[in-house]
Amino acid sequence: MQNSTTSPKLAVALLCYNNKDLLEQFLPSIVNSIPKDQGVKLVVIDNASTDDTQDYLKQFGSQLEVVTIPVNRGFTNGYKVGLEQIDAEIFCLLSSDVEISASWIEPVLKMFETDSNIGVIQPKIKSWHRKDEFEYAGAGGGYIDYQGYPFCRGRIFYDIEKDESQYDDPAEIFWASGACFFIRAELYKSSGGLDDDFYAHMEEIDLCWRIKNQGYKIMVCPSSEVFHVGGAVIAYGSSQKVFRNHRNNLIMLLKNLPADQVVGKIILRLFMDALAFVNMAMRGQIIAAFAIIKAHWSFFLSLKKWLDKRKEIQSHIVKHTTSGIYPKSIVYTYFVRGKRKFSELDWTPLNKG
Repeated sequence: MQNSTTSPKLAVALLCYNNKDLLEQFLPSIVNSIPKDQGVKLVVIDNASTDDTQDYLKQFGSQLEVVTIPVNRGFTNGYKVGLEQIDAEIFCLLSSDVEISASWIEPVLKMFETDSNIGVIQPKIKSWHRKDEFEYAGAGGGYIDYQGYPFCRGRIFYDIEKDESQYDDPAEIFWASGACFFIRAELYKSSGGLDDDFYAHMEEIDLCWRIKNQGYKIMVCPSSEVFHVGGAVIAYGSSQKVFRNHRNNLIMLLKNLPADQVVGKIILRLFMDALAFVNMAMRGQIIAAFAIIKAHWSFFLSLKKWLDKRKEIQSHIVKHTTSGIYPKSIVYTYFVRGKRKFSELDWTPLNKG
């Protein structure tokens, strides 16, 4: 970790692309929330915007720094290029469609100070549209099941809970949301950062999985709270989102699973994807259904690339983690057993005989 006498404690890195409307709505409060004289700076990463973003940012003067990327090659590439130009002990990757609350930074920094083994922290993430509810992407902290399906404290598939302080306890989780993602800068760099081949979606889960396999903790800090609009990168429910989610999930499983699990679980996931294809087709979502087929083709056509990445990642693993992995099928638990809330889940491992 870099010395705080030469580097800021925290750099809030806000990535934007043609989001002047969102910046006008949310950036002033972010600027005003930056603690004075605490080694915190705000950096806007402009991912080759073609609107009036640059002109708008000029009015803030020295209150923020601007990193300009000449060519937009996706969400993950924006952070990859932008963070290389930012110096700090801790990065906060912040989406442009996030509204912050008062004192959202201080609780997170205090949590980092309590344990040097904490690598990543997310705040409580609630819906900007319905502020009494959790938000789909992150909610009260992210988990996956043993098949690789992601879900959250406060959100399982389509059921989103109201925030009634039921998840106000700090907890170790499996993944933190990319909407507001605090990470130790040296760990970000040493772990390889966000995988640029993901473009968008599940890139933060992949990164958290790698970090957990290196022995670090991923935490949620509910005393810090933000509100997320959602869908600013790729719209919820779009065929492009279906494609990215299904392809990137296969890549993530191949990269991070133990050797004795990887083949079986990928085969199982392909079967589950086939069921999802049939379900979407029967509901008339033909374009979205065929996005799953496209995702599979994309995965297998670049299989050598993913295998090379797996080889590199597996060489850095300290121990394959099971912390934060639900030991049962969240699909079966939700759709068959009717468990709709995180608090209803039974985390007792299945009896393998």
